[in-house]
Amino acid sequence: MSEPRSQPLDWETLRRLDRQVFWHPFTQMAEYEPLIFTHAQGCWLFDHQGRRYLDGISSLWCNIHGHRHPKIDQAVREQLERAAHTTALGASHPVGIRLAARLVELAPSGLEHVFFSDNGATAVEVALKMAFQFWRQCSPPQPQRTLYLAFGQAYHGDTLGSVSVGGVELFHGMFEPLLFRVVRAPVPDGYRLPPGISPQHACQFYVEQFRRLLEKYHQQLVAVVMEPLVQAAAGMIMHPPGFLRQVAQLCRQYDVLLILDEVAVGMGRTGTLFACEQEGVCPDFLCLAKGLTGGYLPLAATLTTHRVWEAFLGSYAQRRQFFHGHTYCGNPLGAAAALATLEVFEEEKTLEHLPAKAQRLQAHLDRIAQLPWVGDVRRRGLIAAVELVRNRATKEPFPWEQQRGWAVCHQARRRGVFLRPLGNVIVLMPPLAISLDEIDLLGQVVYESIQACFAQENCPAH
Repeated sequence: MSEPRSQPLDWETLRRLDRQVFWHPFTQMAEYEPLIFTHAQGCWLFDHQGRRYLDGISSLWCNIHGHRHPKIDQAVREQLERAAHTTALGASHPVGIRLAARLVELAPSGLEHVFFSDNGATAVEVALKMAFQFWRQCSPPQPQRTLYLAFGQAYHGDTLGSVSVGGVELFHGMFEPLLFRVVRAPVPDGYRLPPGISPQHACQFYVEQFRRLLEKYHQQLVAVVMEPLVQAAAGMIMHPPGFLRQVAQLCRQYDVLLILDEVAVGMGRTGTLFACEQEGVCPDFLCLAKGLTGGYLPLAATLTTHRVWEAFLGSYAQRRQFFHGHTYCGNPLGAAAALATLEVFEEEKTLEHLPAKAQRLQAHLDRIAQLPWVGDVRRRGLIAAVELVRNRATKEPFPWEQQRGWAVCHQARRRGVFLRPLGNVIVLMPPLAISLDEIDLLGQVVYESIQACFAQENCPAH
């Protein structure tokens, strides 16, 4: 199986090894056909045959300012000349300190302390454990708090804690015996509403369901966990306007900690740097990753309040420190990339350019919405989704095993756009640096790919 290390491998050997030894996440390896990207530039990916693809999903929702951005590249190179990694356990480094301070400056007022980890799941895991330990060390302690409240179809990562608060049966059902108990609120879905509930009354309906759960369980709850505004892996489900604000108000009223998972929806994706800004919410914990480094390196941050921080202070003998940590917490290379990413937001006025880009994308979505196989299009900032349905009137979905979403993405790939679906939902989440012309290409290719897929009954899935 091993190959000579002294010689470069030919492409057929790479493809064979890719199928045999590289186990890919969320991928059925028995059906996998290798697609090997060799390099990237701006919003484009290039494969081993020289073909280029518009990166329509930001390399899994994390690339912000484009690939090989000169400022971020340079920041990583300069840090590499100093140190690639030093531990954050009982020690520090300048770039990590600067990044923590900058995040506190930018975050909603009240978030004053930053704990670094490696990825989105660990950012959430940190918040879950920190909240749990908080209630045992606050004054007076409340050790009876052992439950978490999360929403239907939630996805917060793949560590066991984040899987426990997740609600996607397809991803998490297998691991149920390993998970802790969670109170589950209904998913605040603006498309598939309960019978008798109109879009105008959806927010209050879901808020009332949430309020009843808090009223019943608040004395047992450690925290509420949610993605603000958009539940990403659930299929880009958009919450009704005002829902987040009222959830936050109820959490304060019942003294339940609020954890906001902005791993996917933060860093400008919804139109503001942090999604919670749009409804004036400051949570007790804010979880960041993905775009934090511009999509360059694994780094995550969990921001929290002084109230939480103080519960962990004391003498060494009291054992009140946070008993959690990873080898690469606050890795200097990642921190350097993150600082540069935040500087690019400011220097290139990234957020100021987003409304025009979102408007152009919406124009394409409006056209796509007219296709007979499209049940819903939805967008928040530069997060967009196109949901395919068997019946528009009843919103009946296509069976999962038909792989309709994959079929459309396969057609898009033939046309030079790289996409990855969520079941029957075509996700459009390009880099924020995308140009208007590139948005036009993205919209046109999605439109043509849906048409081509359904025009031929046996459209190939991938």
